[in-house]
Amino acid sequence: MDRRLVLAVLRLVFGLLTFAALGETILSLVDAGTFDPVNFFSYFTVLSNVIGAILLLVGAARWRAGHNATIDLLRGAAVVYLAVTFIVFAVLLANTDVDLATPWVNTVLHELIPIVVLLDWLVDPPEARLSMRQVASWLTFPMVWVGYVLIRGALVGKYPYPFLDSANGGYASVAIYIAGITVLFVVLSAIVHWLANVMGARRTSLT
Repeated sequence: MDRRLVLAVLRLVFGLLTFAALGETILSLVDAGTFDPVNFFSYFTVLSNVIGAILLLVGAARWRAGHNATIDLLRGAAVVYLAVTFIVFAVLLANTDVDLATPWVNTVLHELIPIVVLLDWLVDPPEARLSMRQVASWLTFPMVWVGYVLIRGALVGKYPYPFLDSANGGYASVAIYIAGITVLFVVLSAIVHWLANVMGARRTSLT
């Protein structure tokens, strides 16, 4: 079977699985009478999984086409965002209520899909080398998200994660967490960038 077709099928399956998990969560919150769309889509976990799922589905739909530099750049961003989701959940949020409906949903969004997008990146790396300037653009979305969360939290008193709420340890604690996670974003971006160029060069040498 055509390798591209197999990859497309897998991307389709995992992209749809992600949206199924998000849909299950929304339905569960609606049934409980606690669904707040603004609050729900303020979670970085939700946003990073939506980005990852969309790119998986785009990749599945474009399986006959060659690589697109813009899509590859966005794929790299998704790998970083979901890797941060995986690590932050494991370290800081494993015992925290983050509005996810069931254990399988939690597993899909926090563990499975981050691994899937990383493997997808390694199996099908970008054809063109990524510059550090391009990689730096991956930090724009998380910076905007943090600003939004802090401003919204100050206005309405709701934060998606407890470590961003100054009521839990004060603003110094929030600043330390943000600084630490920013370092994590930078380190992971550098690693994903290196992996892309190494794997891309290896694939080129084999063709």
